[in-house]
Amino acid sequence: MKKTLLLLSLVAAPALAGEGKWTPQQVLELDPAWLRAQGLQVSPKKLWDPKRGTGLLAGAVNVGGCSGAFIAASGLVITNHHCAFGVIQEHSTPQRDLITQGFLASKREDELPGKGSRVQVPRSFTDVTKTVLAAVPADADDITRYKAIERKQKELVAECEKRPATRCQVATFDGGVNYTLVDAVELTDVRLVYAPPRAVGEYGGEEDNWMWPRHTGDFAILRAYTAPDGTSAPYSDKNVPYKAEFFFPLATQGVKPNDFVMVLGYPGMTYRALLAEEMAERQSRLYPRMRDVFGEAIRILEAEGEKDPAGKIAVASQLKGLHNVYKNSGGQLAGLKRGHIVEKQREAEAAVAVWAKKAGAKWQPALDARAALLVEQSAIAKSFDREFLLAASSRLARGPALAVVVSRLAAERAKPDLERRPEYMEREHVRIKDRLERDQKNLFLPAERQLLLAFVRRAQALGAEERIAAVDKHFGKTFSEKDVLAKIDAMYVGSKVLTLDERMKMATESVGQLEARKDPLLAFGLDLAKEQAALDEVKDKRQGAALRLRPEWRKAVLAHAGKPVAPDANSTLRVSFAKVQGYAPRDGAIYTPQTTLSGMLAKHTGEEPFDVPEKVSKVAEAKRFGAWQDKKLKDIPVNFLSDADTTGGNSGSPTVNGKGQLVGVNFDRVWENVANDFGYNPDVARNVNVDVRYILWMLDQVEDADVLLRELGVRKGPPVAGETR
Repeated sequence: MKKTLLLLSLVAAPALAGEGKWTPQQVLELDPAWLRAQGLQVSPKKLWDPKRGTGLLAGAVNVGGCSGAFIAASGLVITNHHCAFGVIQEHSTPQRDLITQGFLASKREDELPGKGSRVQVPRSFTDVTKTVLAAVPADADDITRYKAIERKQKELVAECEKRPATRCQVATFDGGVNYTLVDAVELTDVRLVYAPPRAVGEYGGEEDNWMWPRHTGDFAILRAYTAPDGTSAPYSDKNVPYKAEFFFPLATQGVKPNDFVMVLGYPGMTYRALLAEEMAERQSRLYPRMRDVFGEAIRILEAEGEKDPAGKIAVASQLKGLHNVYKNSGGQLAGLKRGHIVEKQREAEAAVAVWAKKAGAKWQPALDARAALLVEQSAIAKSFDREFLLAASSRLARGPALAVVVSRLAAERAKPDLERRPEYMEREHVRIKDRLERDQKNLFLPAERQLLLAFVRRAQALGAEERIAAVDKHFGKTFSEKDVLAKIDAMYVGSKVLTLDERMKMATESVGQLEARKDPLLAFGLDLAKEQAALDEVKDKRQGAALRLRPEWRKAVLAHAGKPVAPDANSTLRVSFAKVQGYAPRDGAIYTPQTTLSGMLAKHTGEEPFDVPEKVSKVAEAKRFGAWQDKKLKDIPVNFLSDADTTGGNSGSPTVNGKGQLVGVNFDRVWENVANDFGYNPDVARNVNVDVRYILWMLDQVEDADVLLRELGVRKGPPVAGETR
């Protein structure tokens, strides 16, 4: 009975803090007494100092689209294994398979540089709303509005980036209610220090992905370097470790149920500001189509990869990304249905509309804007199939995707820099070239052949009004597998796109020079690129309409709320306040908030995805727990849950306690919480973290990483008398 009451208390504990991905600016506006009541032990002012660009939040960094955190003054960064997967794959071969075996640098000279790996350290956030909106002509139509706002954003970024080693962006909040200039230091020499074996970093594989209970060691350790004078510099053997002003000490005592925690990081995109009908479109069309198209691609990559060890390594990164998107889209569908999210959004909109009508003429523009947004949404739905397939092409066969990149790069280079699409401006060229080079490791011709065949089959099945002209031109208008495969084979045999040196030359050439090559795969990419560019113009006009209409509606929504509302995620720095707690996913089931090493061993089958590496199982079975055993669990804690408000991009986020000490690393959400992107539900809003004690146990008892542990300020072995861990 006592155990049952304990479990119920873990689930029933109130979600006092969970909802809200708060910006650094908003944190300073939150009630300090409320934050202290949640469990914050440092002064809220120590979280962020806007004048100096310093504070606890400055220890949370952007790691190539993921999040991460400094954990030592010597530039050590912790993030997720899956966020460091690119550099792990880059240095893996069938003879030295770091993906499978893992990696530990015994000394700094052994650390492995990652092509294109970067770390961005936050420095400042400046409200530029008035400046951006003042750039829009009074009589602007929608496309002019969009271009004017985009142009001003580019100008602000260009001015900001005159400072050396600086990466800036103008982030849009609440659909255009506010604009903020984000300024960060960018470090370009980032090296792999430690990655666990894949069977630890991905334990449970796709079967456990988005699930609980979880027993995954999804963490890796990197190090950022600078030139000897402390300035950012590309890789050089003369570089020295970055001196981190702010870092998170490791809370070797870990966490227990109901503890206060904070998750800091760079959540990517959420959709809570969408109208109900916009959400319904994603539910009825987008996510089912993602399941269909990417599910087929996964089956192709798995089948072809199993035929060749080198091929399996080559497709690993692409396959990993597709698996994640595929399962996420299934979770979105299940969560939207389970939580009746669209229906609840309709009710919320109706309540705002009633309030706005009662409030008088002041809010009539908001009601008109909502009605106009619904008309826009209806028009977009008519061309969905073609647009989805064109966008999805970049995630399918790498050959056409690479050909499109060099083609679009050439077309955009012919324009003045401020008139180019943001992703092809001069500031992006180094990143583009890094990607063009890195993709060489992802090429496997048997998989390429089948992926392109599947894409052409789908394109040729489109209706008369949705044709993809490039496919019709190069493959015909009706599908014949034999004919299409013959054309694919001829296209690849006659192409230099997949040859690294030639591809890098293509990245410097004009459209005319690319056309003069008479390369069949490149010719297909050139034609596909033209259609994507034309579609971008259509989308720009739609976005201009959204920038005109959505802010009016959002202002009414925010006024109706009558309290602080955290804006949708947009890849900028945020913090979520939370409690460690379990949940009840369905009738009759109660999940506790922690899992253990014993639970991981209980799942072991000796086969993927539940194959504990021998060096791990030997230590675990011998119960060599060292200093990292949880006294109540009498075991090593592996993962824990909290009710933090997270999404994609929060992968690798530091999870810290009220003192600002690292207690874990966020890496996932539970299945029932995937649709959290559309609305926070405190009953099931749970994020999954690697417990810091599992990380330390791996480094200490399994890897004997004495040098690394000392650098982290952690003593190896059992605690001494009087020492708190």
